[in-house]
Amino acid sequence: MRNPSPGRTGRPRSAAADAAILAATRDALVDLGWSKLTMGDVSARAGVAKTTLYRRWAGKNELVVDAVAELFDSLELPDRGSLEADIEYVVLQFADLLRRPEARTALMAVVAESTRDDALRDRIRSAIVDRQKRLVVLGRERAQARGELPKEEDESLAGHSTDLIFDVIAGTVVHRALVSSEPVDELWVGMFTTLLMHGLRGPAEA
Repeated sequence: MRNPSPGRTGRPRSAAADAAILAATRDALVDLGWSKLTMGDVSARAGVAKTTLYRRWAGKNELVVDAVAELFDSLELPDRGSLEADIEYVVLQFADLLRRPEARTALMAVVAESTRDDALRDRIRSAIVDRQKRLVVLGRERAQARGELPKEEDESLAGHSTDLIFDVIAGTVVHRALVSSEPVDELWVGMFTTLLMHGLRGPAEA
């Protein structure tokens, strides 16, 4: 979740209150949908004053993105001993998250709304996409330490590589789970990981 703006003063924010507000936001999205959701609905569900919401978030767009971001921040990448096992674990974990009604509804809502709102798109990028690229960076660093992948000397190219790997994994899983509505099961994940591993390792040396 986002830190309070530097210019704001007053009592420190309550982590418990923030968590209740974000959970209430996700519940309201499932029940009401994006268009009918209001800050008043969220304040009533969370049991806080509407002014409390506006001290933390400027409006509905910011609040909903942070509610989605909190879900994605729960994703982890424990060391499973190999790059292939790491990828399979995080993909299955991501798919499990997308099966939750609050995650599915909230993500689809903010993505759809962002097509008409540049500021919302920027917030999605900073609060969700850029933060979740940490999983790609961590997985690649582990694979390089194990000798599974070569180290990249050019930091600029490494950054582009991180973006591409994230786009391939996130885009494929979201499309499979939310657009095609097909199962992301162990068989599919194993096939997807095999395909991805070929790309990560590059062409075989002659």
